[in-house]
Amino acid sequence: MAERKINSVLKQVLELGPTLAFFLLYLRIRDETFTFAGTEYSGFIVATVAFVPILLAAMGILWAMTGKLSRMQLFTAFMVIFFGGLTAYFNDERFFKIKTTIVYGCFAVILGIGLLKGQSFLEWVMGELLPMQQEGWIILTKRLTGLFIALAIANEVVWRTQSTDLWVKLETFAFPAVMFVFLWLQIVALQKYLIEPNDEDI
Repeated sequence: MAERKINSVLKQVLELGPTLAFFLLYLRIRDETFTFAGTEYSGFIVATVAFVPILLAAMGILWAMTGKLSRMQLFTAFMVIFFGGLTAYFNDERFFKIKTTIVYGCFAVILGIGLLKGQSFLEWVMGELLPMQQEGWIILTKRLTGLFIALAIANEVVWRTQSTDLWVKLETFAFPAVMFVFLWLQIVALQKYLIEPNDEDI
């Protein structure tokens, strides 16, 4: 099914809205304790559980409107559901916090496997959005692999040594911002490898 275009602002709201909703809900109930079936749950765990249906609803709307979800979106959704479920079942917030480490670690491993084969799996995912020469894709993939490793390590350090409040803020704003700025800088730095539409016809 071909992807249908939707308003870019609406697309960003559907993609980023669930994470922001989790953050706002956490701020609202972080100091509260909730009892379900005789078991007490912290505000963080309740916000985590609520995040799952919010994310699924947003992805469902996005799929209905565009006819397509990226592999990265599907993988992230699976990890949120899986570790959100473990967090609720074991009543232990560490499962959801370590999810971020595993997601970044998996991305690094997947990209690393491709590099060992002399391929850029990143090109397979983003090639249509960013036409670029093979050499450029290899360079970008190496750098992004390093970033994913660094973010995985940073997440481990933060959740193990800092407060839940700080982790939630970094998870919601800092890590995505680092990723955005990094990709923007790389696109600027790799301009000479970009393929202009007219170049493909030569």
